[in-house]
Amino acid sequence: MSSTKYIFVTGGVASSLGKGIISASLAKLLQARGLKVTIQKLDPYINVDPGTLNPYEHGECYVTEDGAETDLDLGHYERFLGVPTSQANNITTGRIYQNVINKERHGDYLGKTVQVVPHITDEIKYNIKQLGKTGRYDVVITEIGGTVGDIESLPFIEAVRQIRYEVGSTNALCIHLTLVPYLAAAGELKTKPTQNSVKSLLAYGIQPDVLVCRTEHELGKDLKKKIALFCNVDANAVIESMDASTIYDVPMMMQEEKLDIVVMDKLHLPHKGKPNLDKWKTFLSRLKNPKTETTIALVGKYIELKDSYKSIVESIIHAGAANECRVKIEWIKAEDVTAKNVASLLKNAKGVIVAPGFGERGIEGKIEAIKYVRENDIPFLGICLGMQCAVIEFARNVLGLKRANSTEMDINTTDPVISLLEQQRAIVKKGGTMRLGQYACKLKKGSLALKIYGEERILERHRHRFEFNNEYLKDYEKAGMMATGINPDGKLVEIVEIPAHRWFVGVQFHPEYRSNVDRPHPLFVDFIKECNK
Repeated sequence: MSSTKYIFVTGGVASSLGKGIISASLAKLLQARGLKVTIQKLDPYINVDPGTLNPYEHGECYVTEDGAETDLDLGHYERFLGVPTSQANNITTGRIYQNVINKERHGDYLGKTVQVVPHITDEIKYNIKQLGKTGRYDVVITEIGGTVGDIESLPFIEAVRQIRYEVGSTNALCIHLTLVPYLAAAGELKTKPTQNSVKSLLAYGIQPDVLVCRTEHELGKDLKKKIALFCNVDANAVIESMDASTIYDVPMMMQEEKLDIVVMDKLHLPHKGKPNLDKWKTFLSRLKNPKTETTIALVGKYIELKDSYKSIVESIIHAGAANECRVKIEWIKAEDVTAKNVASLLKNAKGVIVAPGFGERGIEGKIEAIKYVRENDIPFLGICLGMQCAVIEFARNVLGLKRANSTEMDINTTDPVISLLEQQRAIVKKGGTMRLGQYACKLKKGSLALKIYGEERILERHRHRFEFNNEYLKDYEKAGMMATGINPDGKLVEIVEIPAHRWFVGVQFHPEYRSNVDRPHPLFVDFIKECNK
């Protein structure tokens, strides 16, 4: 008998219904009842991980403490639960097949014909059960990417069917997220898409235990009974999921629908009293009842798809709530910024964030934006490439090094103030080969960074190949840009500041990956505080 309970979340009818948010919300409710919960994402694409994907393809690439490049849903998991995820929390079809092929080449299958069933499905099951076997979790929630019926999802669905059979009905259940659309012409909600989606799931051998129905209008008792009858689920297991004003409302909505109680009853998990969500409620109250308002500009190259900067946006929301301030974001496309229009584009901004990214496109626009905020004493936060652009701008316009650049943008630059990391020079493969994951940073006494963090040694997550060139460090510090955060092992510059400026911080790491509801990131909190003055 398994001691860990497994919950599988599948989706039907349409994509982008919010499986990740439902998974994270249920996990939060179970965690608030004292259970130890983790969530993993199974992605059906053949890329080994999203690290080499264009953000327009799949949104933000989220990085874990152990250096895994993962799906952006893992960011939701961490922001809701406040618990770090790892390499084991995001598995793709590509990695599954890569592992199986490596085993075949190694001779592990003893000459047998390698097939989708049992070899691929066994590898999927192994990866699902690994988290449960650690003994650290009472419940493992597994979100299956894509939509039921997709060809690429079939091996995952079959693996889920087998696990449910192997561990027993009281140790595993399936939550199916569907859409109940409203037809304006008919003036009613339609349940047929949900019925057909459940039939597709049944065809693969899985009877869903719980249905979560996304809808723009209330379902009502009669419609819930109809769905329960035709989909063969208990009436109390038909859960209404209305559109919400913020994703942080969803746990409270799911609590009101008693999703956690239904799940705990089906898995024979004891529950007493109500979940402790006091901190969550305080956060929501601050978020929805701001006392002030401010506007910041986010300058990036992928702004057409807001999910490209998902963690940054959520960090701003957390920091805004901590300051009881509504933060309006003005999205500025880096390619559109020029010396002539920068003042106009940033005229409403009380602060500017220059976002991370890769490649030459939009670089000069980011540099122009930084020049403007530096000269006009506007609060500035540069993240990863945003910091590097601040270094380049300072070199060109303060140090007088007019051709200063990063060797990423100009391999022949006469002044490579940003250069390739030493350990990156022999690397040819692109996937998973950057400086990834959590590294230490020691903060300089008397710095703004130390004042913000309140501790001399910090840990932050990284995702980069290029770094500040220390050969220029003395020139920078003499001219007024200080290195206030240094990696103690490699002496790499992690934070730069301009003390004479009102609030000017560039960080090589990604602080947005560590911000969550319970612990908003101090850099964002202090940045919004300064913008709101």
